[in-house]
Amino acid sequence: MKVVLSIAGLDPNGGAGIIADIKAFTAFDCFATSAITSVTFQNTCGVFGSISQTADSVRQQILPIINDIQVSAVKTGMLPTVEIIEEIARIISENKLKNIVIDPVVRSTSGFDLIDNIALKSLIEKLFPLSDIITPNISEAERISGIAIERESDFAEAAKIMQNFGAKAVLIKGGHFFEVKSEKLKVKSEDKRAVDYLFIGNEKYTFEAEYIDTKSTHGTGCTLSSAIAANLANGKTLIEAVEIAKKYITLAIRMSPNLGKGNPSVNHAVKVETQI
Repeated sequence: MKVVLSIAGLDPNGGAGIIADIKAFTAFDCFATSAITSVTFQNTCGVFGSISQTADSVRQQILPIINDIQVSAVKTGMLPTVEIIEEIARIISENKLKNIVIDPVVRSTSGFDLIDNIALKSLIEKLFPLSDIITPNISEAERISGIAIERESDFAEAAKIMQNFGAKAVLIKGGHFFEVKSEKLKVKSEDKRAVDYLFIGNEKYTFEAEYIDTKSTHGTGCTLSSAIAANLANGKTLIEAVEIAKKYITLAIRMSPNLGKGNPSVNHAVKVETQI
């Protein structure tokens, strides 16, 4: 059984963050380990605050794990401070950890900035060059690249900037594209599709699925990146890992338990075919 490490924030509601990561790792028969960077106070209706861990606390969580068992992949999520980002980069480098999936949790889908510009600069400089893939949503890709994503060609332009920052591969999650842009682009509801774009070098790969008109999208970004990490740990290529993770998150959205009064979580317990 492969071991995957999540370094991320705690969502006590269970839909996002480390709890979501653990459930996604388990769905792909991986053994989940974790280190908490921040304790958030949230539910399906919103985020009401958080308390960050110290960099030393994060280090003291991680080192006993990697000194004891072999970690086959690492996924990072919410990294709230420069000190935590620098410490994680140091640990990854010192221990030559493999299959690094960086989910740059810097801006919510609704456009709310989650870390300041100083921490963002550190994330780009310290962790992007160590990553095997980064997985921004559209809002995050816009903030990181400085490119307004208004049409399909903008995805490639934003990705190239992020690759120039050191990211080996960039997956821009386009599932919310039509929610944010459809009115401006005058896209009919029946023409909406959930399309993610993966950029590796000069190559672009498109992963398309049905657009599910639902509010049950809490934790989709965390869950998708965790599924990618789990599949990399299990020996899949990057393209295979993304393809499987895309199928998984689509089914997880469709099979949501619809819990809560706001945006319910996806169903992390679904199973998909991993032989492709």
